[in-house]
Amino acid sequence: MTKTSFYGKFICFVVFLSLLIGFTACEGEQEKVDVAENGKAELTQETKAQRDERMAWWRDARFGMFIHWGLYAIPAGEWEGETKHAEWILTTAQIPVKEYEKFAPQFNPIKFDPAAWVSMAKDAGMKYIVITSKHHDGFSLFDSELTDYDVMDATPFKRDIMKELAEECRKQDIKMCWYHSIMDWHHPDYLPRRKWEDRSSEGADLDRYVEHMKGQVKELVTNYGKIGVLWFDGEWENTWTADYGEDVYKFVRSLQPDIIINNRVSVGREGMAGTFDPATSAGDFGTPEQEIPATGLGYDWETCMTMNDHWGYNKNDDNWKSTQDLIQKLVDIASKGGNFLLNVGPTAEGLFPQPSIDRLEAIGKWMKLNSESIYGTTASLFKSLAWGRCTVKPGKLYLHVFDWPADGKLHVPGLQSQAESVYLLSDPDAQLATDYTEEEAVISLPGTQPDPIDTVVVLEFTSEPEVVN
Repeated sequence: MTKTSFYGKFICFVVFLSLLIGFTACEGEQEKVDVAENGKAELTQETKAQRDERMAWWRDARFGMFIHWGLYAIPAGEWEGETKHAEWILTTAQIPVKEYEKFAPQFNPIKFDPAAWVSMAKDAGMKYIVITSKHHDGFSLFDSELTDYDVMDATPFKRDIMKELAEECRKQDIKMCWYHSIMDWHHPDYLPRRKWEDRSSEGADLDRYVEHMKGQVKELVTNYGKIGVLWFDGEWENTWTADYGEDVYKFVRSLQPDIIINNRVSVGREGMAGTFDPATSAGDFGTPEQEIPATGLGYDWETCMTMNDHWGYNKNDDNWKSTQDLIQKLVDIASKGGNFLLNVGPTAEGLFPQPSIDRLEAIGKWMKLNSESIYGTTASLFKSLAWGRCTVKPGKLYLHVFDWPADGKLHVPGLQSQAESVYLLSDPDAQLATDYTEEEAVISLPGTQPDPIDTVVVLEFTSEPEVVN
């Protein structure tokens, strides 16, 4: 063999090998894309920066609307003379599934107006809406190809409620989010059965149910555009496991990588306190229910709460929280670094109850003046403040004064830095005189509190303020 022919053959071999490697790489790349599209891709590890970017809008929002709506709105909390029920009525009133199914042909909410619902949330200062796509009763408020027990097939309404809301949220720049129940009292494969039920569990297959649930979740995150949060619930029965939770979490993130998922996708939540270990359990935030932690949790969290005593509509429940209580709860939660998810339970006609509307309007009026002290803020630098709460932005402290001092002197304990500017958020042109000692700052306030619910005092600094607790 001559030297020339050897080099020629060698070059041909190198070219062939390069082409082969390139083809193989392309084939592998295509395979990864296909796997991701099929919703089976393994979730890659996020860096802190990537997680912060994904969570940024939610952390900035601080305030959202929860909506519990479904067939349970028809009995409106009442069954056989008892008036204590709501969204759990199938099991709290022990209604057989076949009997409960009879509510579906009665569900015809002709007064449902998605534009009005979204406008009320937006005007209240809420940045996202989480609505029950399916609650524990198993009825779907969206058009699902995987069941006939949904709003399109089982009711005379025949409108995809989730589609209309998602489109309206996009129009009004509100994040659309879904609540979806893991527990399903209607599906024949879900286990366990209710103890009082006469339905046999013979032949039921929970794995088969989980695949059905994942199929519905895939519909929710692929058919309605970009979704902000998938809010799971009903994970506490012993049939649900951490393996199921991790699988569903990865599955959903493979379909919409930027979506945020609550901790109830998996096991390990500590009851109503909603705490969990984010290092070992799937989920992006904790979910305290009907309560506010005494302090922040050290990770992302969101308190969900009703305006009265029920999540779903109960026509006899008149125990409404006051506007003052709700606004101060919002501020308390923001001051601890959390989000507030405030619930509305619409009627069977598709209307928000008037007391809910009244409170949303009042909260909105307060937010129009004071939302700067809520959106994008972080937790207080103070361990406690006897007169109210504090929220923080870079170079700013927002002092939320619930209890106006009788002598007009607001004592701010432990503040070591002197502010460049001190004023009321509602009147930024009027500077407030402030005296400083080693132990505190004392702000001279107007004689009368401008807002008896919460007046916000702003302190601006040229550098980050120092507080000693």
